[in-house]
Amino acid sequence: MSTVAPPLAPPGAPETTSSTISRTAWLMVALLFPVALLNYLDRQMIASMKVSVMAGIPDIGSEANWGLMLGKFKFVYAFFSPIGGYLADRFSRKLTICSSLFIWSAITWWTGHVHNYEELLWARTLMGVSEAFYIPAALALIADFHTGSTRSRAIGIHQMGIYCGVMTGGFAGYIADAPNLGWRAAFDFTGLAGILYAIPLLLLLKNPPRTAQQDSAAKPSVLTAGRELLSNPSFLLLALYFTLPAVAAWVVRDWMPAILQKSFNISQGKAGVSAALYWQAAALLAAILGGWLADRWTRHTIRGRIYVSAIGMALIIPALFSVGNAPGLNSFGLAIAGLVLFGIGWGFFDGNNMPILCQITRPELRATGYGIMNFVSMTFGGVADWIFGILTDRHVPLNVIFSSFAAVALVSVGLVLAIRPRQMEGARAGV
Repeated sequence: MSTVAPPLAPPGAPETTSSTISRTAWLMVALLFPVALLNYLDRQMIASMKVSVMAGIPDIGSEANWGLMLGKFKFVYAFFSPIGGYLADRFSRKLTICSSLFIWSAITWWTGHVHNYEELLWARTLMGVSEAFYIPAALALIADFHTGSTRSRAIGIHQMGIYCGVMTGGFAGYIADAPNLGWRAAFDFTGLAGILYAIPLLLLLKNPPRTAQQDSAAKPSVLTAGRELLSNPSFLLLALYFTLPAVAAWVVRDWMPAILQKSFNISQGKAGVSAALYWQAAALLAAILGGWLADRWTRHTIRGRIYVSAIGMALIIPALFSVGNAPGLNSFGLAIAGLVLFGIGWGFFDGNNMPILCQITRPELRATGYGIMNFVSMTFGGVADWIFGILTDRHVPLNVIFSSFAAVALVSVGLVLAIRPRQMEGARAGV
């Protein structure tokens, strides 16, 4: 059943009704936080354990093959994201989320038992399919419950789960290096954790209640949904804005452990932690600050969320220059400073994409819209992973690559400022 925003308590309604709605709304965020963590923990682990995985599966062979494996995950994730979003809009956000968690966790467990490159490719491909259904449905469900001035904060807290997952995944290199554990054990543990958590999640997670008017509204067909979104200029700008910075972010997330290890001759464990911990911790704090600032700013202007996101993107520009030039200057401190600044900018950016989407589309199209955005973003991210592997094999300087990323981020600032939000549900909800 399609799910959209719950009605606000009418004027004069008992305070207990409003309090119950508020508690339920925050409970949904709390339940989804661990799922977001697992969603990105499963992705980050393989980047942090790259050396061990390549040693355990020798027929991976080259950096280009490793990049192709990372890219293939993103290609199928991209293709299935709009499908997952549409199913969440059309039927049930709850069932979409719980099914996705259970299936990708089973595949995570299987990843620890593959023995050749072909099996690894299949595992990462199926992982991409199953994980594609989660993010659009989860963010749409949170936005449905948080109809008032808490939307950016609620989305930001959920995104904190993602950052915690990446940080935790950064420690996987130590597990891979441990003689009595190894990289396969890391996939076993996380896969089983997700399978077990899917059971209480199915029992406790809720679809938002619907008003009579929403129940009577026709559910959009695939063609109607696609036509409405793709004919919306602000949605097209948001999709492009969502995509361009993600190219750099995926390279940072997937390749930075290997970059730091090679450039500064440090251990796999230290490289994995350094590549994930600092910028994700910064993003975690920035998501809270950015969510609070966006919610507060939006009380005064409907463009408040856009302004906060633009500030974040502006911070990403010098961050990318720092990261790209640090190896050439042999400055590990500069690399970490750049990653921290990148994380601050990313937290401001990441926590406001769904709230901005809510300002330019109707509730019945939120998950579909985010799925389309994921499709474009992940497609380009997959290409970036593959090309970065090729450029690494050809010894293209890092400062050249990351300077190009910085130029793209500069263009992105203009894109988000060109978006024209509409006062939709927020007119009565304070959004």
